[in-house]
Amino acid sequence: MARRFHGVARATLTIAALTGLGVALFNYFAPMTGVTGTIGALAVVVSTLLLALLGIVLVRGRTGRSRLVPVLALLMALGTLAAAWLLHEFLLVAAMVIALLALAVDSMSGPDRHPVTTVASLLLVPALCISLGLAAIGRLPPATAQGAAAADHGRDSSGQQPPAAPKPIWNSFHGQLSAQKYSPLAQIDTSNVGKLKLAWQYHTGDVSDGSGGKPPTVWSATPIYANETLYIGTPFYRIIALDPATGTERWRFDTHSTLKALTQPALKTRGVAYWEARHPVAGQACQKTVYIGTMDARLFAVDADTGKPCPGFADHGVLNVNKWNNINDAWPLSVLQPPTVAGDHLIIGWAGKDWALAEAPPGRVFSVNARTGKLEWVLNVLPDDIVRQSGTANVWTAMSVDEELGLVYLPVSSPSPNYWGGNRAEPVPLATSTTAVDIDTGKVVWSRQWVHHDLWDYDINSAPTLMDITVDGKTIPALMQATKMGYLFVVNRRTGEDVWPIEERPVPTGNVPGEVYARTQPVPTRPAPLLDQSRKPKVWWIADMVGFGQCSRLFDAMHYDGMYTPPTAGDAGTLGYPFSAGAVQWGGVAFDPRSETAIVNTSHLVQQLKLLPRDVYNSVAKGSGAEQGFYPQKGAPFGIMLENALNWLGMPCWEPPFGELVSINMKTGAINWRRPVGASQQYGFYMPESLGSPTIGGPAVTAGGLIFIGASMDAKVRAYSLATGKELWSDLVQAPVVANPAVYEYKGRQYVAFVAGGNPIIKDQVGDQLAVYALPR
Repeated sequence: MARRFHGVARATLTIAALTGLGVALFNYFAPMTGVTGTIGALAVVVSTLLLALLGIVLVRGRTGRSRLVPVLALLMALGTLAAAWLLHEFLLVAAMVIALLALAVDSMSGPDRHPVTTVASLLLVPALCISLGLAAIGRLPPATAQGAAAADHGRDSSGQQPPAAPKPIWNSFHGQLSAQKYSPLAQIDTSNVGKLKLAWQYHTGDVSDGSGGKPPTVWSATPIYANETLYIGTPFYRIIALDPATGTERWRFDTHSTLKALTQPALKTRGVAYWEARHPVAGQACQKTVYIGTMDARLFAVDADTGKPCPGFADHGVLNVNKWNNINDAWPLSVLQPPTVAGDHLIIGWAGKDWALAEAPPGRVFSVNARTGKLEWVLNVLPDDIVRQSGTANVWTAMSVDEELGLVYLPVSSPSPNYWGGNRAEPVPLATSTTAVDIDTGKVVWSRQWVHHDLWDYDINSAPTLMDITVDGKTIPALMQATKMGYLFVVNRRTGEDVWPIEERPVPTGNVPGEVYARTQPVPTRPAPLLDQSRKPKVWWIADMVGFGQCSRLFDAMHYDGMYTPPTAGDAGTLGYPFSAGAVQWGGVAFDPRSETAIVNTSHLVQQLKLLPRDVYNSVAKGSGAEQGFYPQKGAPFGIMLENALNWLGMPCWEPPFGELVSINMKTGAINWRRPVGASQQYGFYMPESLGSPTIGGPAVTAGGLIFIGASMDAKVRAYSLATGKELWSDLVQAPVVANPAVYEYKGRQYVAFVAGGNPIIKDQVGDQLAVYALPR
C-alpha cells in the first residue's frame, strides 16, 4: 500500500510539474500575458523544468535512501509557487499546490511515519493555500477618505438636480477643449461596469522595441471620436480611421515620415486633431479634416472622410513648421502633440531634445488657419535679450480653450539649460507658467508663473482643466493647473486671480558658481500638495534591508532642504522629489461638473540629481534614456546625472505608495479620498496593489459615476467609483496605457477606448493595441 501511494504521489508530482511547465512556457512566449518575455517568467520555466526532472527521478526510484531529491523538489515547488503568485500565473500556482500535496503524500506515506505527523503535514499545504487566498482577497485597502465625505453625485449642495447633461464630445486630446475629460454618458455605471467586455481590438503594426533597426515607440495618443469615426495616430506617423463599433479599417494615411529619433529617444506621438467647418459645403473636400504632426516638423492635413491630403492646406496638405525655426536651429520643431483646434485656428506647439543644449530653439507658439495653413500669429515666450543665449520655454503638451472668452491657455515649459540658469539670470516671466492668450491675436491677456527661475525642469506639462466651481456660494469660472511639483493651482480663468490664496514662500538657495536663485516660490494653500515635499521622503525598510543599507546610505548622502532644493555639484548631489517626469504628467486633471469633483493621478518617485562640471562630465558620461543617465547641457558649465533612487535589485528606496488616485472637492479644495492606483512590476513580478504604481496618462470620468484609467506599470485598465474610489473592474492589455482613455457613444452603445502603447519611463514594454470595451449586448 505504501509503495502504491509513493508511486501515485510521485507520478502526480511529475504531471503537475509538466503541466506547470506548459503554463510557464505559454505565459513566457504568448503575447499579452502580462509577463511575456520577462526574467521572472523565464525563471519559472526553468524551475518547473527542474521540478519535472526531479519528479522523473523520483518515479524511477533512483534516489535510494537519499532524502536530497525530495528536499530539492520541495524547495523547487515552494519557490515556484511563490514566484508564480507574484507573476499572477494562477494556473501555475494551482499546479504547484498539487505538486506540494503530492510531495506531502509521498513523504508522509512511508512505513516509519507517525499518523499524526502524516495528517498534520497533509493539512499544511491546504492551510497555506487558504492563507494565500485570504491574503489575495484582502490585499487591496479601501480608499482613504479625507476631509468631508465623498461627493453626492446625484444632486448639488442645494438639493437641486444638476443641469441637463451636455452633448457627449470626445474630439480632442483631452476629450473636450476644456480638458475636463468628462463624458455625460451613463449607460455604463457603477452597477454594471463589472460586466464590461472587450468589444473589439485593433493592432496598428506600428510598433518597435528598438531591436529591429528602428527606435523604440512611445504611443500616447488619445483616440478621437468625431464624424462617426474613431481616428488614431500612430508612432510611425500614420492616421487610421476605424468603424467605432467594430474596429474595421475605413482608411489609412501614411506621411512617409523619417522614422528616426531626431529629437526624442523614441518614435513618439500623442495622436491626431480634428476640425470641421461650421457650415460644411456638400461635395467639397476637406470640410472635415484630420491633422497629424511628425518628429521632422511637418503637419499633415487629410480629408476626414477619405484620408486623402487636403490640397488647399499649405503645400498640398503639408505644412513645414520648421520654416519658422530660424534661431538656434539645433533640431527640428517636432510636432508630437497634435495642434489645438479653436474655431478655425490651429494652435501649434513643439517638442525638442531634453537637456542637450544651453542654446536651443526658443519657445514659440504658432497659430495657422485650419483651412489654408497660413500663419496668423506667433507668440514669442522668451524675452528678446536672452533669446539667443537660452532657448525652449516651449509648449510641448496640449492646451485648453474657452471659446466664449476667446482664450487659449498655454502650459509653458522651462527655459534651457534646464538645470543651470546662469545664462538666463534675467526674469523670464512666461517661462514655467500658465499663460492665457487671445485666440485671434496671440496677445497675452494674463499669465501666472508657477516656478521662478526654474532649475528643476518643472515644465508645466499638462493642459489646465477649465471648470465652473461654486466657492462660498458663488460660481467661479476657474482653471486648475496640475504641475510636476504636485501642486494644484486654482485661479479665475478670466483674470488669472487666485480662487484660494497662492502664497510666495521662502525656498532654499545654493552656491553653484555663476548661478542665481529665486528667494521665493508660489505655493497654493488649497488644494493641499499631492506629495509631502517638506521633508526628505522616508526610506523603505524592505528595500534598505535587501540592499544591506544601500538606500539609507544614499538618502543620507543626498542633499535635501525641502521643495525647490537646488541642484548641487556635491559628492552625492541633490535628492530630486518629485522626480523629473513629474508628480502629475500630461494626462492632467479630470473634472465631474455634476459633483464639482476633480480627479488626478500622481506618481511618488525619488531621483538622484547631480551637476557635473564639464571636465568631470566629459570623463564619466555614459548613456541615457527614460529620463535617467547622463545629459550634456552643452554650452553650460555643467552636465547632469539623473538616476532613480533604487537599490541593487531595482527596488525603490523610498516608502510606498508609488502612485495614487486622488479625488478633490472643488467647492472647498479638500481631499475627498485617495488610494493607491495600479501595481508596480519588476522583472515580471507584481508587487501588492496596496503599494501603487508610478503613472503616466490621465483619467476620464463619466456621468455613470465612474473613473476610467490605465497609466500604471502593470498594463491594466481599470474603473473606479467616483464617489468612493473603490475599484470596480479591470482588464489586462498589451502594454501600459500611457494615454488618456476616450469615451464615446455610437448607435446607442457606449464604448471606452484605451491605447496600449507603453513608455520606458515606467516600464520597458511597448504595444500597438487599441482596446475598446462595452457592455455585452
